[in-house]
Amino acid sequence: MIKTLSESQLIKKYDVPVPRYTSYPTMPSWDTENFSNEKWVASVRRIFGETNDTKGISLYIHLPFCESLCTYCACNTRITKNHNVEEKYIRALLSEWEQYKLIFGQKPVIRALHLGGGTPTFFSSENLKWLISSLLKDSKIHDEREFSFEGHPNNTTPEHLQTLFDLGFTRVSFGVQDLDERVQKTIHRIQPFENLQKVTDVSRAIGYESISFDLIYGLPFQTPSTVINTFEKILTLKPDRISFYSYAHVPWIKPGQRGYEDADLPSDVMKRLLYETGRSMLKADGYEDIGMDHFALPHDTIFHAQQQGKLHRNFMGYTTLETDLLIGLGCSAISDAKYAYAQNEKKVETYAQALKSNGLAVAKGHIQTDEDLHLKKCILEVACQGKISRDNLSMINKKSILHTLNTFCFEGILTPNDEGFQVTEFGRAFIRNICSTFDLRRQVDQHTPANNIYSKAM
Repeated sequence: MIKTLSESQLIKKYDVPVPRYTSYPTMPSWDTENFSNEKWVASVRRIFGETNDTKGISLYIHLPFCESLCTYCACNTRITKNHNVEEKYIRALLSEWEQYKLIFGQKPVIRALHLGGGTPTFFSSENLKWLISSLLKDSKIHDEREFSFEGHPNNTTPEHLQTLFDLGFTRVSFGVQDLDERVQKTIHRIQPFENLQKVTDVSRAIGYESISFDLIYGLPFQTPSTVINTFEKILTLKPDRISFYSYAHVPWIKPGQRGYEDADLPSDVMKRLLYETGRSMLKADGYEDIGMDHFALPHDTIFHAQQQGKLHRNFMGYTTLETDLLIGLGCSAISDAKYAYAQNEKKVETYAQALKSNGLAVAKGHIQTDEDLHLKKCILEVACQGKISRDNLSMINKKSILHTLNTFCFEGILTPNDEGFQVTEFGRAFIRNICSTFDLRRQVDQHTPANNIYSKAM
């Protein structure tokens, strides 16, 4: 291993806008002109018939509502304090699900179910019970199922936790982001540590098997000392998993991020120091690296999945269960039918209207080519297993890819071996960059500069 550049030079070189690779190709590079609803339905029927009885299917439910805007957030949300929207939106979700069940033609086997947002716990526990019970009606539950949801520590009640647990949910992820008061005030997410402690304790008492915290580095006014203080507090709660994401600063897409100045954000080198500060504390406390941006204690199922080579990544992020069909319900939700992707209408109103007019609310999509499917396999191998096998490389005829991989070796990011290439411990920081080596769609896409789409890698 020969490092041709210093660590700071490599950070500067590779801190460029690249996707997070929850799919390939990524949405901005979809070939929407070759897509149609008819092709999408055919792809869903095809993969459902191939895998429903064995792997089952995954469901992602997008619940977009939040009572207030967190200005760092780049998710598709609807800000309102009017909880009368809950019933109407649930009826739309159930209408969409009924259409998919007609497409399936037989009972679906539900293996994974995730509630994301927005703020799923914006909805009352009674309405969540109605939603989940209705979704699972006339469906089978896979023996190896995992149901999870995202909770806001400020409004997740014991009733939410007990109701969802009784419905089969065993994993909960709480959005923490940061515990420093100045940072919280700047990003408009005031969230006392006591609230996080309470929901964590209640979740454990009820019986949740895996509790996860989501944190972000690179937020305005973060410093090594604020990150240390945040981690000292959360480590007293010993969550089973921790996600430590790079802040995606895209104010040209999310105007709410203009509530603070670029000068308030840490520099590229400082941002990397924030990550390494948090990571070192996690490692010292017994957490293991999982893919990129994730950590888990050795008893957690996601650690076991990585050890066994079964870790998977899709639009829901990292998951312990691999299904070839992921149906996304709700506005802006994205579905993956292996041979095709589809995204729903983004606005609540246009989503609901599309369901009434067309049965489905698909706004755009992409039909996978054979090359797409193979490149996706390579990207998943990097993101989930930290390696690139020679078997996968042998099917790629692009000299530019091999050249870039060799450059990574000279820089200490990869190391060659008899089986191919392995991501080094130092190279974990550059996994998104390694994945982008196989992103041939992005490399030839001239329609929109990457700077206008993606956040920086670091």
